[in-house]
Amino acid sequence: MNVVVVESPSKAKTINKYLGPGYKVLASFGHVRDLPAKDGSVRPDEDFEMSWEVDGASAKRMKDIADAVKSSDGLILATDPDREGEAISWHVLDLLKKKKVIGDKPVKRVVFNAITKKAVLDAMAEPRDIDASLVDAYLARRALDYLVGFNLSPVLWRKLPGARSAGRVQSVALRLVCDREAEIERFVTEEYWNISALLKTPRGDEFEARLVSADGKRLQPKAIGNAEEANRLKTLLDGASYVVESVEAKPVKRNPSPPFTTSTLQQAASSKLGFSASRTMQVAQKLYEGVDVGGETVGLITYMRTDGVQMAPEAIDAARRAIGGQFGERYLPEKPRFYSTKAKNAQEAHEAIRPTDFNRTPEQVRRYLDGDMLKLYDLVWKRGIASQMASAEIERTTAEITADNSGKKAGLRATGSVIRFDGFIAAYTDMKEDGEQADDGDEGGRLPEINARESLAKQRINASQHFTEPPPRYSEATLIKKMEELGIGRPSTYAATVTTLIDRDYVAIDKRKLVPQAKGRLVTAFLESFFTRYVEYDFTASLEEKLDQISAGELNWKDVLREFWNDFFSQIEDTKELRVTNVLDALNEELAPLVFPKREDGGDPRMCQVCGTGKLSLKLGKYGAFVGCSNYPECNYTRQLSSESNGDAEAAVSNEPQSLGRDPHTGEEITLRSGRFGPYVQRGDGKDAKRASLPKGWTPAAMDHEKALALLSLPRDIGKHPESGKMISSGIGRYGPFVLHDGTYANLESVEDVFSIGLNRAVSVLADKQSKNGGAARGRTAAAALKELGEHPEGGAITVRDGRFGPYVNWGKVNATLPKGKDPQSVTVEEALALIAERAGKAGASKGKSARGKSAAAATKSGGSKAEKPKAAAKAKAKTAAKAKKD
Repeated sequence: MNVVVVESPSKAKTINKYLGPGYKVLASFGHVRDLPAKDGSVRPDEDFEMSWEVDGASAKRMKDIADAVKSSDGLILATDPDREGEAISWHVLDLLKKKKVIGDKPVKRVVFNAITKKAVLDAMAEPRDIDASLVDAYLARRALDYLVGFNLSPVLWRKLPGARSAGRVQSVALRLVCDREAEIERFVTEEYWNISALLKTPRGDEFEARLVSADGKRLQPKAIGNAEEANRLKTLLDGASYVVESVEAKPVKRNPSPPFTTSTLQQAASSKLGFSASRTMQVAQKLYEGVDVGGETVGLITYMRTDGVQMAPEAIDAARRAIGGQFGERYLPEKPRFYSTKAKNAQEAHEAIRPTDFNRTPEQVRRYLDGDMLKLYDLVWKRGIASQMASAEIERTTAEITADNSGKKAGLRATGSVIRFDGFIAAYTDMKEDGEQADDGDEGGRLPEINARESLAKQRINASQHFTEPPPRYSEATLIKKMEELGIGRPSTYAATVTTLIDRDYVAIDKRKLVPQAKGRLVTAFLESFFTRYVEYDFTASLEEKLDQISAGELNWKDVLREFWNDFFSQIEDTKELRVTNVLDALNEELAPLVFPKREDGGDPRMCQVCGTGKLSLKLGKYGAFVGCSNYPECNYTRQLSSESNGDAEAAVSNEPQSLGRDPHTGEEITLRSGRFGPYVQRGDGKDAKRASLPKGWTPAAMDHEKALALLSLPRDIGKHPESGKMISSGIGRYGPFVLHDGTYANLESVEDVFSIGLNRAVSVLADKQSKNGGAARGRTAAAALKELGEHPEGGAITVRDGRFGPYVNWGKVNATLPKGKDPQSVTVEEALALIAERAGKAGASKGKSARGKSAAAATKSGGSKAEKPKAAAKAKAKTAAKAKKD
């Protein structure tokens, strides 16, 4: 019996069916160990020695794998076919060697690009050794990321309070978003006019032609810059006669795009389906790992982390057969199509994302897939089949027309396209993605019959005013596209990079666009000012190139680390002498449009609007940056750092108290103020004064005495619950307006409901919450199961639930909160298991600390027959530590 190690349990189950009783397939659940999140995990002074840590959940899985290997005939490592997959195999093998269970057993590495019976069996017939160069590239990347994160982040914490951390690739991606925002802020809008004529042929057909030349000169785009010039040209055309100078019909061929890479799949799923990058990858993972199709579990697409655009020869042959059978021979080109990528650092050996079987059409698998899976599979199938189809044949017609007004002449042009043969368009068409231009090749609609030298009748002259627009903000998809073009990051990291920026509050998503937040712009400005080289696009891309050279065996990984570390460490050391005033001066200059936005009255944006003499500047506080006056403490004007502020005194309330009246019960003055976290109302003075922030949607300009009293009165008692007799109250919390009864919270629709809701409705809202959550348990409302994920490997159901503090994964007594922004419906079993393992590990560590001092007998009794005795465990731990130190 051979032990086969793969990454996920669903993949293990499928592959076990393919291989039969002679194999035992076990899952590693992704990486089995990682660098501990503490100083010293990578040690440059010891030739970049690295310390690895196995968490509790991984330790148990590795024990199961080790136990199986002990009684096996051999080990087959079948993790994913990329650098990360190679690294997981290396980690598993290294741990098994340390456990001394390998001995002289044969160890082989196999890779397959698709989870189908044929692909798996073919891979088993061609085993190889672990690729040391791929592992070295992984070690170099992991060390680089660690060295940047654990040396640069503390500099940020010391010099830029409120910043969270800085990653090697994330910081450069963040710079892209911030640079685009700065470009938008610097953009100066310009006026321009478009002029066109609606003309009629002798046969009575109308069409539109646009003005392209006048006064003997060709007009460049946006050349007509004002109404005066536009009216002059409109007058010329109004009184002109029109003759067709020439008509040219030119055949054009449009070729299909290559099959999907990770990046292009994410872009297409964004533009066509509205999927985020992370959602796309989650759905693609399911399609890759396999679904039950007619009683057989089979992977529907090939591996989805790739930058290759070529399909395997057998896949090309299958696609051509499917084209002939489903579309007809006319749609089949004479020869197969072959593609090469334009992306930097692409690994051409990797296959593109394609269906595992082109005969398995989206319609045939519809009943086996959920909505998202069907949509994405449909996209992959159509793009894959289109990539091998015949070109579309388009006839593009251009008519050149002369307008003559008493010898003053102007030129107009009408264009149109007709699809003579749709070719690959019958299967798939591209779409524009958030302001990016699609290469569709079509100009205008279809023109009527137009003949050279014939006269045309003028129907109407149109002159329309326009204004130039700044470049669009990046969407997730267009940012990933830009990163790929620059050679920043790899296919496996694109989605995670964007998610990290959002989780750190460096970037927010608004209408599918990435908007840099003040915190993110501060971090970027700081890094550009003091660590310029390490956020340069070319420098980051060159590091990726070196990692690829390591993968190819062309560079030594430690040489690359030494070269990087010497310069990087020197720059880190230089910042120790950096004064906060230097940082603020640099940030004031770099972020001037954000920190000092133009004033509507045209005044100096850096002049304090309260005292009139002080200069505004960035200030650094415990919780981050804000704008304050240089005359502090005489003038204590402050304003949040926000791109939404326009710099006016109304928009940014002075911290000089603005009286709203007095509390009728206490007689204390109520004031409106502004702090680092926004406007708030305050009753009285001193540290015991009652304060309340303005809720979302309430503006300082709209605040009055009544509203201030209402805010300061919260929480509001509504009345006693008719069943329990306990008070129901309403308030505004971290997650918005709510009602509360006996520890159970229920959300309200608006802030106004907090002040107006009555007892009957409050009881109804609480009852609705309770019924959705399936009743109460131990005084708290039990959370409703949003999604069933299946059985845990150790027994018990895994579910996704909605709780008081948001959605979470539940297994038995373990609750693990989902990451911020994670769609509960998109959680996979693998993600859930990883979250549960992490949470269980933390809980175990906490429990271990609290249990010190308890008797060994009690600990043994509570652990049951499977638990190790405390003394034995302590000895084993000491022995392991001593061995690790020796190694």
